[in-house]
Amino acid sequence: MRTPFISILILLLPLAEIAGFVVVGQMVGVWGTLGLVLLSCLAGLILLRLQGLQMLRRLTEEGRDGRVPGDAIVQGAMIVVAAVLLLIPGFITDIIGIALFIPSIRRLLWSFIGRRFVVVNAASYTERRTYTRRRDPARDERVVDLDEEDFHREPKPGSPWSDRRLGED
Repeated sequence: MRTPFISILILLLPLAEIAGFVVVGQMVGVWGTLGLVLLSCLAGLILLRLQGLQMLRRLTEEGRDGRVPGDAIVQGAMIVVAAVLLLIPGFITDIIGIALFIPSIRRLLWSFIGRRFVVVNAASYTERRTYTRRRDPARDERVVDLDEEDFHREPKPGSPWSDRRLGED
């Protein structure tokens, strides 16, 4: 069910972008249209830098406080998608990209699609796993420590890699 929708979207989006170029080109002219496309690209780069740095600070603060930065990761991913949409030439992708830079719209979008995702605290998951695993003392004693003189490998003569010398990069 989703595959035809995505295929149709991929086919119709360039046609809609071309139609957008034609409509905007008729209103403001060719140079105005090119200027708007370059301006949106520049705006995407600036917004990505400003809001991206803000999201990195927020991720760092949440990590320092010991919280799982799930919301910050989602918000950061949406900002990256928004910046990529602004970098793509076209007015429809620019409108969607600008909308994704607005925090309330990001929260609204996440409320719709967030139910399909689960953010798991990886630290507590690994802690639970290590505490429930039984230690095997016999397994710990099977460690073999070799010196360089104890291990030596010779190439097999029939191997296709036999003319390569071991140890050379």
